[in-house]
Amino acid sequence: MGGAMVASSHPGVSLAGARVLDSGGNAVDAALAMAAMSWVALPGQCGVGGDAFALLRRPDGTVVSFGGSGFGPDGGWPGFYRDRGLAAIPLEGALAVAVPGAVAALAELHKAAATRDLEELWAPAIAAAARGLPCTVKTHLDIVEHETALAKDAGAAAVFLPRGRPLRAGEPLVQAELAATLRRLAGAPGAFYTGALAERAVAALTAGGAPFSGEEWAAGGSALIGPSVTVRYQGLTVHQTPLPTPGWMVLQQAGLCDGELSRLPWLSAEAVHWAAGAARIAFADRLAACASGNDRWQELLTPASLASRRRRIDRGEVTGLAPSPVPFDGDTTSVVAVDATGQAVTLIHSLAFTFGARASVPETGVLLNNRLGRGAYLRDGHPNEVAPRRRPLHTLNAWIVTDEAGRLRHVGNTPGGDGQVQWNMQLLSHLIDHGANPAEAVGAPRFTVFPGSDADVLARAPELRCESRLGGAALERLRELGHDVVTQGAWAAGGSALVISAGEEPGVLLGAADPRQDGVALGV
Repeated sequence: MGGAMVASSHPGVSLAGARVLDSGGNAVDAALAMAAMSWVALPGQCGVGGDAFALLRRPDGTVVSFGGSGFGPDGGWPGFYRDRGLAAIPLEGALAVAVPGAVAALAELHKAAATRDLEELWAPAIAAAARGLPCTVKTHLDIVEHETALAKDAGAAAVFLPRGRPLRAGEPLVQAELAATLRRLAGAPGAFYTGALAERAVAALTAGGAPFSGEEWAAGGSALIGPSVTVRYQGLTVHQTPLPTPGWMVLQQAGLCDGELSRLPWLSAEAVHWAAGAARIAFADRLAACASGNDRWQELLTPASLASRRRRIDRGEVTGLAPSPVPFDGDTTSVVAVDATGQAVTLIHSLAFTFGARASVPETGVLLNNRLGRGAYLRDGHPNEVAPRRRPLHTLNAWIVTDEAGRLRHVGNTPGGDGQVQWNMQLLSHLIDHGANPAEAVGAPRFTVFPGSDADVLARAPELRCESRLGGAALERLRELGHDVVTQGAWAAGGSALVISAGEEPGVLLGAADPRQDGVALGV
C-alpha cells in the first residue's frame, strides 16, 4: 500500500492530518493531530472534557481498541438522585458529568504507535486555539440554540458569547485558556487526572452539587485497551469497539443481515425493512439487559440467538417495537486515517449532547460532557442503573473491515447518537453487499429507527425516519410492511459518515466524507 489518506467532518481538521502524513508521520500521528484540532474547531461536538474511542489496525493486521470513558461520581448512588426528587439524571450541569476519558485514550494511542511527540502533533491546534479559528455555521447555530445555558457558565460565555451575543459565522473563535490547557496536557496528559488541574475540575463539580471524591477522577486516567470485538460478514471480518460502546450492536445487526441484504435490491423497501428490524431488535436487547459490566451481548451473537431473531424479522413482528422512552439527540465527531503501511485509525469522540453539560472547568477552557446524564439509567435493578465505578453505556463506536489475510479493506465511522449503530451497519452493507465506493456509501439515502435506547425523557411512538431520496414507491411499500414512516428531507437524516477503502490496486485508497456536513477526505 503506497498511498495515505485522512477524512474528517471539518476541512481544517483534515488538513491537519494530511500535513502530518505528508511530512512522514503515520496514521496514529495524523489521528492525534486531527483529534486535537477537532477540539478547537468543533467545540460543541467534542473536547478535552469528553470521551473517545479508537481502533488501530497495525501493519501486521492485528486490531487494537482504545477506550476513554470514565465513571460517574463516587457518591452517585441511585438514592442520591432520588433523594433530590429526580426521575432521571439531569442532562445539564454538574450532576450530568462523568469523568472525561478522551485524554487518557489518546495518550495510550500515542504510546502504542505514534512516531512524534504530542507537543509537535498538537502544536497546530494550540496555535489555532490561541489565535482563533473562523467560527463555522454549525458552531454558530449550536451557540444560538444553547445560548441561555452557555450564558450561565462564565467560561463558556466568554468564549461563545464574547460580546454578549452568539459568535457569528466567520468571526474568530478564540480559546486562549484552552490553548494553555492543551499545551500543558501535550507535555503531561496525566495532569488532567491528578494534580492541580484535576483538583480544579473536581472542585467545580462538587460546588455544583455533584458528589465527586476525586478518586474516581484519578481512576479515569486509565484507558481501556484490548482487542476489538469481531464478527464475520460476507467472508470479511468486521472489527468493532467493545463495551461500554455499542459496537456489539453493529455486530448483532451484521449477524442478522448477513446473507439477507446481499440478496435484496440495494435500498429497496424489503432491504430497508429487514435492516430496520435488525436495528430495533438490537436496541430492545440493549435496553433489556446490557451494561458496561456484563457479557450479555456475547449471548446475543450466538447462532441460536441470531436465528430466533431472524425469524421475528421474517414474520414482521418488530416493525413497531419500541424499546425505551428515550431522546434522539447528541453531537459527536470523528476522524479516519490510513498511512502507506496500511496502518489505520478510526477515532470517534464526543461531549455527548451539544456542548455537553454546558459547564466548564474555570480558567481552563474545558467544557465537560453530560455522558452520565445521557448514558446511565435511573431504573431499579437495571444493569445499566447509575452506580459508582460503573461506566455509563455509550453511543460512540467505530469499525474496521479486514479480509481473511488481515489486509485492510475498509475503515470508517459516523457520529449521530443512536443513529450511529444503524448507519454504520448501512455503510457496511453498502460497501460489502453492494460494492459501493466510499462516496456512494456515505451519500446513500439514510433511514433511522426511532427511538433508540438512551436514558431519558418522554416515551415516543416507534417511527422509521427515511430520507425522501429513498423514493415514494419504497416509502409507501414500507408503510404496507407495517412501518410508521416519517419522511425527512433529502439529506436531513443526520450523521457525518467517513469511509476510507483500500482499492483493488496496491497503493490505491478511496475516501469520502459525508455531504451532510462540512467534511473532506484528503490523500497524500
